[in-house]
Amino acid sequence: MVNRRELNPDAGPEAAFGARLRRLRETRGWKQDELAARMGYTGRHVSNVETGNKSPTRRFSTGADVAFGLAGTSSSFEREWSEIRNGSLLEGYPEYLGYEARAAEIRLYEVGVVPGLLQTSEYAATLEADAVRREAIGPEQANERVELVAKRQATLARSPSPLISAVLDEGCIRRPMGSAAVMDAQFARLLEFAALPNTVLQIAPFAMGERRPFSLPVTVLTMPDRSLMSYAESAQRGHLERESTLVLPMLTAYHQLQAEALSQAASTAMIEEVRKGTP
Repeated sequence: MVNRRELNPDAGPEAAFGARLRRLRETRGWKQDELAARMGYTGRHVSNVETGNKSPTRRFSTGADVAFGLAGTSSSFEREWSEIRNGSLLEGYPEYLGYEARAAEIRLYEVGVVPGLLQTSEYAATLEADAVRREAIGPEQANERVELVAKRQATLARSPSPLISAVLDEGCIRRPMGSAAVMDAQFARLLEFAALPNTVLQIAPFAMGERRPFSLPVTVLTMPDRSLMSYAESAQRGHLERESTLVLPMLTAYHQLQAEALSQAASTAMIEEVRKGTP
């Protein structure tokens, strides 16, 4: 098929939902219009869900379950939809991941914990294990989050490599996370990241005080067509802003943050000092 679009199920939960929908449909030899007729939708709607251009709904998911004979089973689309909606990932985050995987430039600022793109698997597992202890998520969701960290990092190992600028609040390296071995490996990972040709790593020291333009984590993406978008989170949901005129002031503030933060040389020196102090 000339216009067939290749799908990447690793781009996020909604992408995985769409890829699975296509796989089951094609296994049965159905065209999109044939599946749509069984579900009470249009072929275009099915196409948009498969390619991730439209989010699935509960009604769509239950319709797919009826069509494929999956209603009430552990592999139902309704269950998958529920996990997307209420599971381990914040609302808005799966959509963001699709853009992150294609971005030409990624600028991120993190508070309190090392950001996912820079985490070791052991650090990520320690972080999610505590969420399980607090009963914020279940063990299965914790495993999904740890796996997602590895998948996100893998999508950045592409050519040409994206430019990644990371500014970490000093608390990210001062806060113990797990054992001394876990922290030592994480410090090593940060230093390896700083040495890459397509990265910039800076620490925003506590001494910046009121000169810090952000109080919460934020990410600014520059896409291959030079359009801008940003992503920020609250405790309950994430917000992806695609209007470049609204993102531009955030980019300006990010540049101000970088100007006030420690240089990369001073930042890696601080990481080395903290690392030596780890028992």
